[in-house]
Amino acid sequence: MKVGIIGGGGRVGSDAAYALQLGGIVNEIVLVDMNQDMADGEALDLRHGSALTSSQVITSGGYEALEGANCVVITAGLRRKPDESRLELINRNVDLFKKILDSLKGVKLAKDATILVVSNPVDILTQLAAKSGILPESQVIGLGTVLDTCRFRSLLADNFKVGATDVSALILGEHGDSMVPILSSATIAGVPLASIPGYSEDKVKGIFDFTKKSGAEVIRLKGGAGRAVGVSIKVVVEAIALDSMAIMPISSVQHGPLGINDIALSLPTRVGRLGAVEVLTPKVSAEEEEGLRKSAQALKDVLNQVMGAPASV
Repeated sequence: MKVGIIGGGGRVGSDAAYALQLGGIVNEIVLVDMNQDMADGEALDLRHGSALTSSQVITSGGYEALEGANCVVITAGLRRKPDESRLELINRNVDLFKKILDSLKGVKLAKDATILVVSNPVDILTQLAAKSGILPESQVIGLGTVLDTCRFRSLLADNFKVGATDVSALILGEHGDSMVPILSSATIAGVPLASIPGYSEDKVKGIFDFTKKSGAEVIRLKGGAGRAVGVSIKVVVEAIALDSMAIMPISSVQHGPLGINDIALSLPTRVGRLGAVEVLTPKVSAEEEEGLRKSAQALKDVLNQVMGAPASV
């Protein structure tokens, strides 16, 4: 499988490439970046380690290098400031993203290609990419709340002193301020979260609040997020490569679940070679469902600012 990473010279793109190299599932990685030297340098650095990882073709180039790609990951974008919401990025990132889409329209991708949007605000940009006509709508997905869910599980694990892989707890909706924690079905090794010693609603709410701020905190401390994002991208790309039908909270344009329509946000979704193969309607509490509908409307309100047309959930 050939994977192209637009923004591959940046922190997120290069971390994703490194994670994919260590995974060894995809056989070709192409880095594309406005800063050609950075893309060339990252590709060369990765190739230097290939003898100790896996036999992969790792190159760099312009958009023409993406020809025949089975998956295009878009990580290019302007960095979020510590005090800036992801949605505020839309005013700075949409023009750049539209230029990327225009460039992709001139590239002949593989027939079964998918686009994975990572750039923020990811749900709005996923919507724009899905409606661009480059690929069928279901073959355009966003990283969505995969990263938020990963962060939430790791922070819950830290609090309850358990292994992070034993924690099952979803965050759905917008990858941003209106995201919704689905606590009604959260478990640790199959045990309901509320049954775990030391559980309290206030404590878990505090963990969720810190999850929402974690991206900004990483930016404040080290200048930008990369490692956990790279791993999250790897998991989604490998589900596509293996056609594994893994269920993940990726973002895609919704058509009906929980009454949500015509907006991209994250719900549990089977991910396979053709992207969003099936969106599952989660069984959630009334409060969680209301939160998800509000999240959808918040995203539609922002999308309307871009598209200039009123809409409602």
